[in-house]
Amino acid sequence: MNKILGVVLLALTLSACGTKGTPATVEDRTGGATPTQTTGDGKPAGGAETTGLGATGVAGSSLDGSSDPRKNPASALSKRSIFFDYDSFVVKDEYRPVLEAHAGYLLSKRDAHVILQGNADERGSREYNLALGQKRAEAVRKALKVLGVSDAQMEAVSFGEEKPRNEADSEEAYAENRRVDIVYTDE
Repeated sequence: MNKILGVVLLALTLSACGTKGTPATVEDRTGGATPTQTTGDGKPAGGAETTGLGATGVAGSSLDGSSDPRKNPASALSKRSIFFDYDSFVVKDEYRPVLEAHAGYLLSKRDAHVILQGNADERGSREYNLALGQKRAEAVRKALKVLGVSDAQMEAVSFGEEKPRNEADSEEAYAENRRVDIVYTDE
């Protein structure tokens, strides 16, 4: 019951902390093209809808798509793992910037699709670890959904203890294995 309450509180906190305000202004630097006219609500005058990414946008992105921001080591998009405490599937607040960056990218690329791969350390039975990995993947999926990502863009799966990142028998190794990996299907 406490774990469910924790997930609900996290989802409410994430939704309550969303930024509101005027959409970010996009400057056209392609040369020669005229700037896009917008209506008062931030939508292009032509009627097409845009998705605001906040003041910072997707770190490392470019307007012409020539560089993939997911491959920029300085971008939060290059961070692909969300780590969990022992026997827990509560997403920690410290991963909010990573989740926001991935949500912003997924909102800007409606054709992008991610697989959220839940993992557990080797402690516990195989069945328990598969269930825990699934709960972790679902927790990340729900957090991204609260940030506006479509269910159609996400798939949550569990590998349980089958894909350890570190095979040593130490607390540091176990901590590396308690994670959800965010995997884009087009990479």
